[in-house]
Amino acid sequence: MKNIYDAEHAQYKSHDVISGSRSGLCTSEEEISRLNTLISPLVRKGQSLHQIYMSHEDEVMCSEKTLYNYLSDNLFDVRGGDLPRKSRIRPRKQKKEYKVDKGCRIGRNYQDFQEYIERNPDTSIVQMDNVIGSAGGKCLLTIYFVESSLMLTFLRDANTSQSVKDIFDGLEKSLGMGLFQSLFPLILTDNGSEFSNPRALECDTETGEIRTKIFYCDAGKPYQKGAIEVNHERIRRVLTDVNGRNRSFDDITQEDVTLMMDHINSYKRKKLNDHSPYETFSFYHGEEVLRLLGCSKVTADDIVLRPELLGL
Repeated sequence: MKNIYDAEHAQYKSHDVISGSRSGLCTSEEEISRLNTLISPLVRKGQSLHQIYMSHEDEVMCSEKTLYNYLSDNLFDVRGGDLPRKSRIRPRKQKKEYKVDKGCRIGRNYQDFQEYIERNPDTSIVQMDNVIGSAGGKCLLTIYFVESSLMLTFLRDANTSQSVKDIFDGLEKSLGMGLFQSLFPLILTDNGSEFSNPRALECDTETGEIRTKIFYCDAGKPYQKGAIEVNHERIRRVLTDVNGRNRSFDDITQEDVTLMMDHINSYKRKKLNDHSPYETFSFYHGEEVLRLLGCSKVTADDIVLRPELLGL
């Protein structure tokens, strides 16, 4: 057994440790209880935190801003709505927060992707994207094997980077590290925030072993992964409402999504010499791998690419 030091991986782990050590409150439960005993009764009398702070500055032993933070974090018996003006003030617009430094895309842009393919021309390309139903609702993660046109689709409760990582970890567990590395040598995706933590996707959570390589398209150029964008049209055929508009995904399950993709992957394509993605992928990798991926074949006459497939 050998241990390999990866400087970038070590830096990310160190950053997580430092960030975790600085999170949370720098006070004790006894102190919060003491402040609550002082603050809550006066707020219920209709006093503002500023009035309370100015009258009891020597007893509070913290800043007025800190009191507001404690109140916003629901550490007192009273809430923001109990303040005289709080409920009438429109919340401030929050600046968009990036969970990961944008510098993570250095060495992973589209030009780097092209250079990598030139050095490794036999590498199979996998494309990844996100399909949105309704704003703030469930969404789909799509993974497309360019060589065979097979697409995997996973339903997610929210469009977060953690949900994408959970899917990758689940695939690795089902396939094993060796097969995962063989099927996903590199992945090309867009610049969405859900894909903004490439190290978490590239590396095994426990061992740190590299399982894939992530590259990003240039901003505003979805045609650089046009194959997966075109295949999304078949998903929209099924997941549309009676007016032909995009449907919310909140009423469907992963079983519905898997059934839909079995029909789509069994649909024959002219570019595959009139074979289906399922048949083409099976030729390259075998039926057992398709079973591990949760894919099943649908006979040609039974294929349905309309909302009726899911009873919508």
